[in-house]
Amino acid sequence: MSTRFTRAIVRPPAPSYAAGITTSTEGAPDVALAVAQHEAYVQALAGLGLAITRLPAEDAYPDSTFVEDAAVVTPTAAILTRPGAASREGEVASMAPVLDAAFGGFARIEAPGTVDGGDICETDSVVLIGVGARTNRAGGEQLAAHLARLGLASEIVDITPIAGLLHLKTGISYLGEGRMAVAPELVGLPCLTRFETVVLAPEEAYAANCIRVNDTVLIAAGYPRFAEALDRLGYRTLALKMSEFRKMDGGLSCLSLRF
Repeated sequence: MSTRFTRAIVRPPAPSYAAGITTSTEGAPDVALAVAQHEAYVQALAGLGLAITRLPAEDAYPDSTFVEDAAVVTPTAAILTRPGAASREGEVASMAPVLDAAFGGFARIEAPGTVDGGDICETDSVVLIGVGARTNRAGGEQLAAHLARLGLASEIVDITPIAGLLHLKTGISYLGEGRMAVAPELVGLPCLTRFETVVLAPEEAYAANCIRVNDTVLIAAGYPRFAEALDRLGYRTLALKMSEFRKMDGGLSCLSLRF
């Protein structure tokens, strides 16, 4: 199942974290607070039974705490990505030996393709590949071919018409049991017709980026309507403070590679 995990790879925010890429108007992040919030996140994953691989901070790459963008991992294989922002391309180099140790090798996305892991939403039936600001069609097609060799179905989803959407998983997250959390601006995506959807209120759209880890859904703290909706559906939730990652366009899924 795409919601069952035993391991996670994480990297803390570097001292240069505040120099990363962002479209947010919420101000510069407090780096020390970001480090504390990250540690609480890691402890939450460990508390849910995951073995944690901690990578060192990379000061040369301010966005490198968002490790999800550097690779796509499936239960049996890994694909090293080629991030869509030129300043992030170097982040994948230190991920390569980690994936090699975990999976005994890996595939790669090659130029001119670009893929950010934040555009890849794995579900129990299909892997959705968002093509937009960071993942281009060449990259999406390469990834689809790699997944097909693994016996995994995929679908390319064009998110370019959705203004301001950085990644596909900025606005959707798979909750398990054929159910998807969806920010309101993504409700019309044809790929979602196969899922039951939990549509968030516009003022809580940030919380659409959540992660189901085994029997718990990790959600951003401060979004009570979404938390109540999940509670009514029978989900166990754990809320984590994400303020310093929201300031850098990051969310819960961005901070780990889970497999």
